[in-house]
Amino acid sequence: MNATYFPPVSMLAELTHRCPLQCPYCSNPLELLKANREHDTQTWLRLFDEAADLGVLQVHLSGGEPTLRPDLEEMVARLASRGVYTNLITAGVLIAEGRIRALAEAGLDHVQLSIQGARPETTQRISNYRGAHEKKLETARLVRAAGLPLTINAPIHRHNIDQVGEFIELALSLDAERLEIANVQYSGWALLNRNALMPSREAVDRQTEIVEAARERLRGIMNIDYVTPDYFAIYPKPCMGGWARDAFMVAPDGTVLPCHAAQTIPWLSFERFGDRSLREIWNDSPAFNAFRGTDWMQQPCRSCERREIDWGGCRCQAMAIAGDAAATDPACVKSPLHARMAQLVEEALATAGSDSANTTFVYRRIAPVREPV
Repeated sequence: MNATYFPPVSMLAELTHRCPLQCPYCSNPLELLKANREHDTQTWLRLFDEAADLGVLQVHLSGGEPTLRPDLEEMVARLASRGVYTNLITAGVLIAEGRIRALAEAGLDHVQLSIQGARPETTQRISNYRGAHEKKLETARLVRAAGLPLTINAPIHRHNIDQVGEFIELALSLDAERLEIANVQYSGWALLNRNALMPSREAVDRQTEIVEAARERLRGIMNIDYVTPDYFAIYPKPCMGGWARDAFMVAPDGTVLPCHAAQTIPWLSFERFGDRSLREIWNDSPAFNAFRGTDWMQQPCRSCERREIDWGGCRCQAMAIAGDAAATDPACVKSPLHARMAQLVEEALATAGSDSANTTFVYRRIAPVREPV
């Protein structure tokens, strides 16, 4: 399958790593880029034109916090002019009413708003931002007033997993069309904070029951997407739909990546837009071709009937836990290291202790990373 390339349909554009929040589970890399390393407006516009030419149908505008870019409306307008669907992924604490309407008028199609807790004190503690909860709720109301569809993203971990039912009711009250119950995936800052964030299996099982009941109850009223945590899985998820299969992401400096954490694989070298075109990178980059299709797979993946369902799972998780990016994702029950996932859960819970209120986080910051004291 490695000889056949299909055009990508989706792109995640991380316009900046700057963000007012300091969430300890952020998927951004530990080495965050400062503003002086971000692509300028014209370079992003050229990139978006090339993405549309390549076949991209939807672009997720993310960060950091993308609304810190004063040129965001210009980017949205360019994408809209090319018929590309745009989704703004935002923390929602810095957006004035006029900005939301301006983005809607520029052609924005959808807003995805992250909320760290169903309760104000949880949102403030996790984001390390005073008054964040109230600002987010006001942003949600402004989004709906502007006529834009709204998704609420609820990143779930041990400090808010008991609030899943409250998240569902909150999303309903905000007139959201969709709710993502997205259990934290342990890469980036979440991997650094894994011991502080990991929930128990009992809590995950309770969460699943609540979500499944709500899905049935709210069928036709609100869609609920449920992203389960890999550490409690039997089979892995297809990372980004499969490595370089139909989606990619671009970092603030124009580095083009198959997924968020791809740079944690030390022997891969990633190219920047501007040095080469998007088409050249997508088709010819050795990093993009490294795990494309199935030819790269080792056993048991190579002969597995699920190899074109999960596409080998997460290469970065295999790197982090197995020490080999080509190994079977340890989330898979067929991996010889599958038991290690349960062991890591137990180690995390034992390290964190029972008093969640006194948990110490390494908060996300554009600064040298230090372990908590």
